[in-house]
Amino acid sequence: MNSTAPAANFHRDGAAFTEADAWRDVGKGWQPLFGSFHGAGYSIEWHDFFAKRALDWAASFHPGCVELCLNLAGHGFVECKHKRTEFAANTVGFYHRKDEPLTAQRAANEQHQFLTVEFSCPFLVKHLAGMAAVLHPVVRAAMEDCPCELVSGATVRLNAAQQQLITSLRQPPVYAAAQPLWYQCKALELAVTFLVQPPPEQELFCTRQQRLAQERVEQVVFLLRQNLAAPPTLEELGRKIGCSHFYLSRIFSAQTGHTITQHLRQLRMERAAELLKAGEYNVTEAALEVGYNSLSHFSAAFHETFGCCPGLFPLKTSAQKKA
Repeated sequence: MNSTAPAANFHRDGAAFTEADAWRDVGKGWQPLFGSFHGAGYSIEWHDFFAKRALDWAASFHPGCVELCLNLAGHGFVECKHKRTEFAANTVGFYHRKDEPLTAQRAANEQHQFLTVEFSCPFLVKHLAGMAAVLHPVVRAAMEDCPCELVSGATVRLNAAQQQLITSLRQPPVYAAAQPLWYQCKALELAVTFLVQPPPEQELFCTRQQRLAQERVEQVVFLLRQNLAAPPTLEELGRKIGCSHFYLSRIFSAQTGHTITQHLRQLRMERAAELLKAGEYNVTEAALEVGYNSLSHFSAAFHETFGCCPGLFPLKTSAQKKA
């Protein structure tokens, strides 16, 4: 493995790379939390902004980095020639930029909230060199400076504990003097959690159970999206997925931090907002389309979700006005 790297990355014109320009339009919506890509070898950053137009996200990727994105809200994608990673709410994925930029965008007219951890390849070599056999092929090739796919492809769901970790990274529970060590430990914890991909025969029982739980949650979301107006009952979901509906309800809450019923309402509100924004339906039609027979119940749920009544959507909500 190549453990050496230049002290800084440069554009073709010789200027040192900086990602500040990529985030100029979002202002305080980009917040470096800790670390330095060129100094410590990793950088943890928080993003919270409303995108008025599609944002060129790729302009922020450091050359020679493996970047992990923990996406709480908003849609985006990262792609290379042969593969594309799609980010939705509460998903995580990663990608590797070599010398040439990737293609990546954040969707327009959405609130985006996500945390990124940028790892330099020398940092990964130093701390993960003995784990080469169980690392994801993208990560292993980045560390060895070999030709490779540049994006991981599929994302995985963030569970409730991982969402809480994001909160702690924004508000570290240790004194300032201890933060360098604490943040490095958290960065390595995230690397080991998401950049490792052991062969199936080496998969730990607890890891397999976690993976199966995530797959079942994804099946639930898929089945709910198929028919928002008349979704399957919890018992029907259990039969379709092949497990007890009590167990299914428990793992769904553990993985997502909310119940199946709460998630169904969120899916319904997101779909109703899409219909109203596109001008395809009036408020009554949108309510019926997503399964609400009571206009007052629909309006109350919509206001709670988006901060305005559906008849005034899409106006700027308080969250959008801050961006």
